[in-house]
Amino acid sequence: MILAGFVLLATGLCDVLRRFLHGRAFWIGTAVAAVLVLVLGTLGGAYLFALIGIACAVLWAWLLPLEGRPRLSFWPAVLLAVVVVVSVVLMPARAVTGLFAGRWLATPLGPIGFDLFILAIGVFALLLETGNVIVRAALVGEEAELPADVASGDGPPAEAVHGLVPALGLDPGAPTGPEPTAPAPAADPGFRGGRLIGPLERVIVLLLTLFAAYPLLAAMLAAKGIVRFPEISRDGASGARAEYFLVGSLVSWVVALGGALLLWWAARAG
Repeated sequence: MILAGFVLLATGLCDVLRRFLHGRAFWIGTAVAAVLVLVLGTLGGAYLFALIGIACAVLWAWLLPLEGRPRLSFWPAVLLAVVVVVSVVLMPARAVTGLFAGRWLATPLGPIGFDLFILAIGVFALLLETGNVIVRAALVGEEAELPADVASGDGPPAEAVHGLVPALGLDPGAPTGPEPTAPAPAADPGFRGGRLIGPLERVIVLLLTLFAAYPLLAAMLAAKGIVRFPEISRDGASGARAEYFLVGSLVSWVVALGGALLLWWAARAG
């Protein structure tokens, strides 16, 4: 259990840092996060598991970069799930040594030990930016990226058309035909706000599942489909918008529900 917690915690922190920090700030933040994970591992008598978690986070960041196509497609996420599940199944809560030995943390779901606490904050960290990374890997792997011609209507994007003018050596200011009409409005990029909506949605799904608020969970998932319906209804014959929405939403929900199931399983096994 403790191995799964440190793997998820280190991976989640790594993705948050590389999403919001750049350059020297990223390396400083990464060093601070690594020290924090090592301190938690040392105080809980699990520094070796903390080191393994940091190594897994480094490998994760290399396999799934934030820009460009992910290495090995969606398989790093599958491997992460296998490692975490096997760790929880084969490594139940242990006798904690160090500062946290014998200490219990009171929660609304009952008292939990150090191992389950690390797993809980690791799952929470996973639902933030790592969830977005997993969703993006699934969309790229299934080639479900929203194409520009779907967002802007039939024909090539306006940027591609304007880019031909200097390439052909033409004077953009010279008259080439009838008087130009008013410029068309900017194309609707579609499905905006996913980077913020996704983490909030996953956290809500996790909490509602843990507290067995299944009617509220079903209502929230249905409400998302209703809110996104106007965008999906503009879909063309390709069905790209619907595919983009379904793949992204289902993968995001699986991540959140998987985290809730993992915590429930670990609590029962401990």
